[in-house]
Amino acid sequence: MPDRIHLTVATVIEHNNKFLMVKETKFGEQVINQPAGHVEPGEDIQKAAVRETLEETGWDVRIRGFLGFSTHYASRNGVTYYRLSFVAEPLGFNEDAQIDQDIDYSLWMSLEEIRASKHSLRSDMVLRCIEDYCAGHIYPLEIFRDGL
Repeated sequence: MPDRIHLTVATVIEHNNKFLMVKETKFGEQVINQPAGHVEPGEDIQKAAVRETLEETGWDVRIRGFLGFSTHYASRNGVTYYRLSFVAEPLGFNEDAQIDQDIDYSLWMSLEEIRASKHSLRSDMVLRCIEDYCAGHIYPLEIFRDGL
């Protein structure tokens, strides 16, 4: 059963009224997601979010707030995803970053473009955490007590 529970992180990154997103192909279908991925055993949650963002987009970021905890059950693979979403500030594009093979490409999208692509979002968590960000539902990082 533990292999059907996945702990993941995601980042919402806004710059010039656009959000950093990725396009990836899952189950033969191209979908849109935030930079997101799995937390590795023994890894600090916030560092996992920074790492996943770099690996999926090539962008170095700094975590500056917490958006919340959400869950999603994926019927295609029977996995329940537990996702911690963060707000991050873009620091710069890293030309030397190795992008994960699972990522088709990254792009900057406006909120309107994301909403218009709702049918292509990887899950309902994608738009929900952007809307939480836009509504100012951002929590301080002091709520984390990572001991790693």
